[in-house]
Amino acid sequence: MMNENKGPWGGGSGGDDGGPRSPWSQPPRKRRPGSVGGNVTSLDDFLKKSRDRFGGSFPTGNGRPYWLYGLGIFLLLWLIFTSFHRIGPQQAGVITRLGSFSGTLGPGIGFTLPAPIDRVQKVDVQEIRTIDIGSTDASSENLILTGDQNIIDLAYSVRWNIADPELYLFQIKDPEQTIREVAESAMRAVVAGVSLDDAIGAGRGEIEQRVQQVMQRLLNDYRSGIRVQGVAIKQSDPPAAVNDAFKEVSAAQQEAQSYINQARAYALQLTAKAQGEAAAFDKVYAQYKQAPEVTRRRMYYETMERVLSKVDKTIVETPGVTPYLALPEIQKRAEGAAR
Repeated sequence: MMNENKGPWGGGSGGDDGGPRSPWSQPPRKRRPGSVGGNVTSLDDFLKKSRDRFGGSFPTGNGRPYWLYGLGIFLLLWLIFTSFHRIGPQQAGVITRLGSFSGTLGPGIGFTLPAPIDRVQKVDVQEIRTIDIGSTDASSENLILTGDQNIIDLAYSVRWNIADPELYLFQIKDPEQTIREVAESAMRAVVAGVSLDDAIGAGRGEIEQRVQQVMQRLLNDYRSGIRVQGVAIKQSDPPAAVNDAFKEVSAAQQEAQSYINQARAYALQLTAKAQGEAAAFDKVYAQYKQAPEVTRRRMYYETMERVLSKVDKTIVETPGVTPYLALPEIQKRAEGAAR
């Protein structure tokens, strides 16, 4: 089947002899773009489109694309801004690592792992916060029962700050609502053990101290990380329905107490006067014991001097009678006649 210098498809000249043309002697045919095994692939198409977006070629510098430099700058800024933290003088930074508490940062510049590995939450630990309970407005009342079965309308405020940032953030869900409920519970427990007069009068300071102590003990049991700075009662009045009558009773009590104070002051004055006279008499008696005759004569002269200095006198000397011209009496009569 094979002739000299001829293959099964004819001569090596590509079929000049009329036989079948050899497929190995034919030039390669062009393939359609994107066909498997061709010179252009789908990746080439993507790169070509990308070059077209950049004006025909990627921007480069020193043989590297510029977007690599931009990516490097972005990563550097991301590391700086998420790893270094500035904590204020009144703040504390709470670090959470993958959602779990890791530590705290003090005032100044602190360093942590970059986000999202570490996150820092700043908490103001020195700010004194205030929660008002009740209202001084007559439209709303906060009624509490006293120990002598009376009812009062109380309005007070609670001052507090953060003592432990970790416990404050992770131990209780709503700190302010917790403080409000604890304050109401402590106030009702303390007022239930005092009388109405103490609750609206001189006992208010003691009530405030006791409420603060009870609140702090309960919040410590809850591990809330909160420190109670103080409790201040702003209003302590009877209910509005009986407030006018109660004010009249209170005014009468104050007036009675004023009279009692005046009587006590007068009694103290008389007592001091009597004690002074008794002390003077003791001194005279001591002198009398030492020289009775001299003391009696001196007392006689002093008494006569006090008595005679207040009356009109006529002095007659013996053995003869010498008239005494009472000039003061004449002067009085002359003044009376002139009138």
